[in-house]
Amino acid sequence: MTQFFSTQWTRVSTVVAITLLLAACGKGQQAAAPPAPADNKPATPPVAIVDGTPISRDAFDDYLKGLLRGKPATDVTAEEKNQVLDQMINMQLIATQAEKDGLEKDPDVATRIALLRTQIMADAAAQKYVKSNEPTDQELHAAYDAATDKSEYHAEHILVPTKEKAEQLIKKIKAGAKFEDVAKAESTDNSKTNGGDLGWFTTARMVKPFGDAVKGLKKGDITSEPVQTQYGWHIIKLEDTRDAPFDQMKSQLSNAIMQKKFQAYIDELKKNAKIEKKL
Repeated sequence: MTQFFSTQWTRVSTVVAITLLLAACGKGQQAAAPPAPADNKPATPPVAIVDGTPISRDAFDDYLKGLLRGKPATDVTAEEKNQVLDQMINMQLIATQAEKDGLEKDPDVATRIALLRTQIMADAAAQKYVKSNEPTDQELHAAYDAATDKSEYHAEHILVPTKEKAEQLIKKIKAGAKFEDVAKAESTDNSKTNGGDLGWFTTARMVKPFGDAVKGLKKGDITSEPVQTQYGWHIIKLEDTRDAPFDQMKSQLSNAIMQKKFQAYIDELKKNAKIEKKL
């Protein structure tokens, strides 16, 4: 974990550094204390104060969350948290020096800060919209009923590096060799341990050439010609098909509905805005 924090420094520090720079750029004034929460609860004490500028607990937690990339914060040791805090202190020191050097007046810096602010505000607005407009069960069931392709496929495959090798194996299978045995002996894919079995999947989860080939098969069929993808050459056997259960498609349906809703929201904003393109 310690090395993880070190390697992640360059990936996410820019956002926090500019955020801290925004806080530090007070025309020579000390940064103001954060406003009291709306519910009048006392503000959480800062995790550090650097030359009078506080680093808030929220900023620390957000930065740590970015480093963890979905991993639970409970896995982080006290020593690792202290390393993260040291990084933020260093960034605050650098940001303060940047303010003293007048870098906020540099056109390139000002442009990047303005762009970052726009991105953060747009992301916040998008998240607010999504939380306020989550699809209802009625919308999800309607989308499921209207879906033109709810098909799931159960297939096996054999993956080899060349077309010639795949053609040889197709002939071997047609001559009577069991597909599963050939997969275990010849396939370069991890599924070989299961005889090439990929389980149930939708074609949306597969690269297009593979998905298109599966759609063209009937139950029990094997591709007569090798199928090329970026991973190599595939021989595919279709075991069965079925309609994907509603619960399994719920997340996919929810994303599709939200995309349509959010696009409509953006279209409405555009309709009510005065936009002049100058390119």
